[in-house]
Amino acid sequence: MEYKELGKTGVKLPEIGLGTWQYNGGTEPILKALSLDARLIDTAEMYGTEGMVGGAAKGRRERLFIATKVSGNHLRYDEVLRAAEESLKRLGTDYIDLYQIHWPDPAVPIKETMRAMETLVDEGKVKFIGVSNFYVKNLEEAQASMTRHKIVSNQVKYSLLQRGIEEDTLSYCQENHITILAYSPLEKGLLVARPTPRNKAAISVLQKMALETGKTLAQVALNWCISRPNVIAIPKSDRAERVTENCAASGWRLSPRQLDALNRAFR
Repeated sequence: MEYKELGKTGVKLPEIGLGTWQYNGGTEPILKALSLDARLIDTAEMYGTEGMVGGAAKGRRERLFIATKVSGNHLRYDEVLRAAEESLKRLGTDYIDLYQIHWPDPAVPIKETMRAMETLVDEGKVKFIGVSNFYVKNLEEAQASMTRHKIVSNQVKYSLLQRGIEEDTLSYCQENHITILAYSPLEKGLLVARPTPRNKAAISVLQKMALETGKTLAQVALNWCISRPNVIAIPKSDRAERVTENCAASGWRLSPRQLDALNRAFR
């Protein structure tokens, strides 16, 4: 497994983690991920999986890097603090490694929300602050509202089929040392399913790259994603064998020619 620094924190994380949105796999896939050193486990208060993650972390908390999120419906100062306390209880821990705002709420002043996030770090309940589904304008406003800490990550949808962050969000995050946590990097399995008439030509290029590298379609698609220097992928998988496959997307790199072929196929 290869590693990337989280923002400018000095903390090294595996470039493949495990997401738990719509997750029904129990603790086995989480423990398999941990055994492969994919120790970044992402959850959220609205996912309903914090208790499961906490169960897997029991007796091995220091080995996991737990990322969770406060709902975008709970962004008032007191709501953020209360949501964090509830997440800590469900996770069975006294600290959260990465606490993220799930999505911005234009009805709540971002300064109020970020003040609560900084308070949680100051109290030792949260180690690092992240956001999710934030675009450049949101990121600029959030960071400008902070006085003591930095935003270290932005969790966004990113895959061969969803490349919208390349317009400006990806470069902004690279320039400002904000790690991208790419969710749905396999587009809910669409990249490894039977091609449709619409994506048949692009998928054929993905299949060609898989043959050239001796890797699976999922491994090639994930490797394309993590080829960016500040991108970590967090695919969801309910099966331990699929976690093993996904983790094997790390430790090697597609060639510049192969990356270019995929970039042109998946515009």
